[in-house]
Amino acid sequence: MLTCLQQGDYEGAQAALASLSPDDRLDEVLCALLETLVQRAREAGRFEQLLRRINSGLLLDDILNNVYTDFRDLIPYDRLGLSLLEDGGQTVRARWGRLDGGKMYLRRGYAAPLAGSSLQAILETGQPRILNDLPAYLAQKPSSESTRLIVAEGMRSSLTCPLMAEGRPLGFLFFSSASPNTYRDVHVEAFLRLADHLAVAVARGHLTSQLSVQKRAAERQNRTLDRLNAQKNAFLGIAAHDLRGPLSLVEMSTAILLDPQFEVSADDEKVLLQDMRAQARHMMALIDDLLDVAVIEQGQLRLRQEALDLCQVLAESAERHQRLAQPKGVRVVLNPLPAAGIVHADPQRLRQVLDNLISNAVRHSPPGGSVQLAAEQHELGWRVTVRDDGPGIPWDDQPKLFQPFAQLSARPPRNERSTGLGLAIARQVIQAHGGQIGVESVPGHGATFWFTLPA
Repeated sequence: MLTCLQQGDYEGAQAALASLSPDDRLDEVLCALLETLVQRAREAGRFEQLLRRINSGLLLDDILNNVYTDFRDLIPYDRLGLSLLEDGGQTVRARWGRLDGGKMYLRRGYAAPLAGSSLQAILETGQPRILNDLPAYLAQKPSSESTRLIVAEGMRSSLTCPLMAEGRPLGFLFFSSASPNTYRDVHVEAFLRLADHLAVAVARGHLTSQLSVQKRAAERQNRTLDRLNAQKNAFLGIAAHDLRGPLSLVEMSTAILLDPQFEVSADDEKVLLQDMRAQARHMMALIDDLLDVAVIEQGQLRLRQEALDLCQVLAESAERHQRLAQPKGVRVVLNPLPAAGIVHADPQRLRQVLDNLISNAVRHSPPGGSVQLAAEQHELGWRVTVRDDGPGIPWDDQPKLFQPFAQLSARPPRNERSTGLGLAIARQVIQAHGGQIGVESVPGHGATFWFTLPA
């Protein structure tokens, strides 16, 4: 038997002890001591195996499943459960549980407040709690939902150990038995040792989780940096492409005007100057859009809101764009408006949104088409719509419309240039007002852009 103990064969040692005849047995005290020695040696072997598994980096669920299997012949239980403290120690949440051959009602995710519960006393004393008659305990405390659930699972007695790591409470380890009085005469040392080992695994799991959270945060930050870098590249691409063309035309026009070899008539000089002015305006619009995007991305968009007559603002925008659209053969029509409605908005920013939506609609409408501008009042405020007779927007492009620097498959007709930033700016402006903006379009049947403003 001693040889078996030295070799770690605890089952063999126990079998050798049982095989001794009464004549060969030592006195009862020594036999009991040997039985205790065999039991402790087996426990030591299991705990050593558990520690190796913890140090090997196994996941907590795998460790708990191994514990459930490995310790059942040493420590009595039919159900094993683990709950952890959350919300700064204010909540107890079931993290893991196992019950073979029965249905579990107290499942992972079940949570209850710690304050005022019987579990709070276990943490305060650091001592296990033993309940040898769960149905009787439930009769005394019918409000204990967790007790009701494990009684429904068939459990009749329980032993609860606190999980502590470096003096810090982590949670609880629950041993439950289908038989009453299972834990009446047990020694709690083995239960506490098991809880101590699992507390180490839980603490390491917390550390791993924190590292994982930090890793995910770093990955999100890297993705943000990648996105900002992509936006920077898009910014440079737009600036290089959209500014280079107009600058080239301006440079060429000035070269013609300044070169004495060219005889430029008064009419041709006027055309060149008008073209130079148009190119300068286009470059200014591009720079304004890029600066607006930069301001919005930095969270520095500031609104100067005041009481506005929305119907008057819409009428002025429709009249202004009708003059601009007339040479293109497009009509801007303001539908009949309801009674004057007052909104609190930044007049400059609101006109910026309207100018973008109406000019886009004019740009995409064919000669002879029309742009319909309308507004309707509803319970929470106003809804403004701008509808065009253009080709509509492809389904794949619609989710990208309001994103800065988005690459769309559709291109403006008649080779008209656009910065592509106006809708992204409009979205931020409307959201800053507390409204929403969107589009409704069926490809081939025009598009309706809309936005809302609170009353």
